Amino acid sequence: GCLPTGRFFPWGGPAKKYMKRITLKMVSTEAKLLLIGIPVFLWTIIPIYHMILFAISPRDQATSGRLWPKNPTLDNFVFVFGQKHFYLDHFWVQMGNSLVIALSVGFLTLAISTAAAFAISRLKVRGGRTVMNLALFTYFIPAAFLAVPMYKTMGNYGLLNNQWALILAMVTIASPYCIWVLKQASDKLPYELDEAARMDGATALQLFRLVYLPLMVPSLVAVGTYALLLAWNEYLYAFLLLSKDSSLTLAVALGHFTAADDSPWELLMTTGLIYALPPAAIYYAFKRYMVSGLTAGAVKA
Repeated sequence: GCLPTGRFFPWGGPAKKYMKRITLKMVSTEAKLLLIGIPVFLWTIIPIYHMILFAISPRDQATSGRLWPKNPTLDNFVFVFGQKHFYLDHFWVQMGNSLVIALSVGFLTLAISTAAAFAISRLKVRGGRTVMNLALFTYFIPAAFLAVPMYKTMGNYGLLNNQWALILAMVTIASPYCIWVLKQASDKLPYELDEAARMDGATALQLFRLVYLPLMVPSLVAVGTYALLLAWNEYLYAFLLLSKDSSLTLAVALGHFTAADDSPWELLMTTGLIYALPPAAIYYAFKRYMVSGLTAGAVKA
């Protein structure tokens, strides 16, 4: 056998001891990963299990403490989809509001951050990096601290109780990070591609459309999905900027269930489970792009 040192040994001698040591090291590493991974998995999956448990439990068994209901039922889903509770009078409208706002935030954030990253990284716009760093500096301030100033700003422009207020607020929060991610990915693209395109007479717009966008697809999908999920799960800004039941997102409407002492927990968990399905589906659909786009950039130079 050949060892990494380049020396050859007959099997059964030092090579056997070396391979045994490598095997023990691999087993030890896997054992450590399991010891960490199993508790983390259980910590993550237990809340989801309880959501499902509440969702399939009749009301008189929802808080019984049993690990599985005696008579599992799907009646709670019928109640939610049929809007048969006064907390669910606008379920489909609010679900639609969440979808429209999330898609709008994802599209606008993607458009702004893509153009900004292209200008900073490929066109070398003067002062572009300074602007990006100043935008990132805003993350030193917790988003919750900016909620009241954002409320005041939207009130000055007459946008309160308008879905555009929430859309613009979420785009403002998501854009700096997305610009930074796309800029880092763009820096990894070979500049020879830009030079070759310019030698062929390509304009900046053609360079953006024909060279930059196709190579940036993984990162574009990653930041677009990030912005979409950020808006989908937002509660604080949606609670402050929207007040009409017909314009609320479902995330805010779920908070109404806790307003009474005898809240229907089985309906709350059923609605929460339904609300969690679209982002879970989106994440798993684009999981490959999320990993490659947020870590390794678009392509290797």
